[in-house]
Amino acid sequence: MGKNFVITFQDDPSRDLFNALRERLKLSTSKTRGKEADYLYYTLIDTIVDHYFIVMDKLRDRIEDVEEEIVRGTNKRSLALINVLRKELIVLKRSIYPVRDVVSGLLKSDSELLTQFNERFYKDVYDHVVQAIDLVENYRDMIMGMQDLYISNVNLKMNEVMKVMAIVTCVLAPATVIGGIFGMNFQVIPLSGQHWGFWIAVGAMFIIPAWMLMMFKRRGWF
Repeated sequence: MGKNFVITFQDDPSRDLFNALRERLKLSTSKTRGKEADYLYYTLIDTIVDHYFIVMDKLRDRIEDVEEEIVRGTNKRSLALINVLRKELIVLKRSIYPVRDVVSGLLKSDSELLTQFNERFYKDVYDHVVQAIDLVENYRDMIMGMQDLYISNVNLKMNEVMKVMAIVTCVLAPATVIGGIFGMNFQVIPLSGQHWGFWIAVGAMFIIPAWMLMMFKRRGWF
C-alpha cells in the first residue's frame, strides 16, 4: 500500500475472492473508488476475513456430520474424517493468525498512510479476525472432543466384546470341568459304571450353565 496505490497478488487465479470488488471499482458511483488507498486496502482484508467465516461455516457443518456419525457407530472411516478435519483446521489456523498480526501492526504503526477516519474500519476487521480465531479454537476443542468420543466408543465396544467372551468362558467352564473329571483314566470314577451316569453328567453340563446365566442376569451383568 502506497499513498495512492495498492498492489496485490494471487497465487491461484481460479479462486478469485476479489472479483466482486473489481466489479464495484468499475462503477463511477462506487464508494470504494472514491476513497483513499487505505480504505481499498481495508476492503481487501475485510473480503478475505469474510470468506474465512464462509469456510468455517462449511467446516462446522462437516464437524457436526462426523459427530453424528460417531454417535451412531464408530468405524475406521470416522477416524479418517476426524484426521482430515484436524488437518484442514490447522491450515485454516495458519492462514488466520498472520492476518491478525498484519491488522494489529497497521493499527500500531502510526503510519501516515492510515487515515484517522478509516482507522475505525481496521479496528472492526481486527475484531472480526479475533472472532474468527475464537471460532477456530472452538472447532479445535470440538474435534478433540470427537476424538475422545471415538476412543470412548471403541473402548466401550471392546468392553462389550470382552464381557460376552467372559460370560461364554464362564458358561463353558462347568462342562469343561465335568468332562475333564469323567475323562480321567482312573479305574474307579463315581457314576462311571452306571448306565444313567452319562445322562447325569450331560444334565449337569446344561443345568449349571443355565443357573449361572440366570444369576448373571439377576445381577445385571448383561
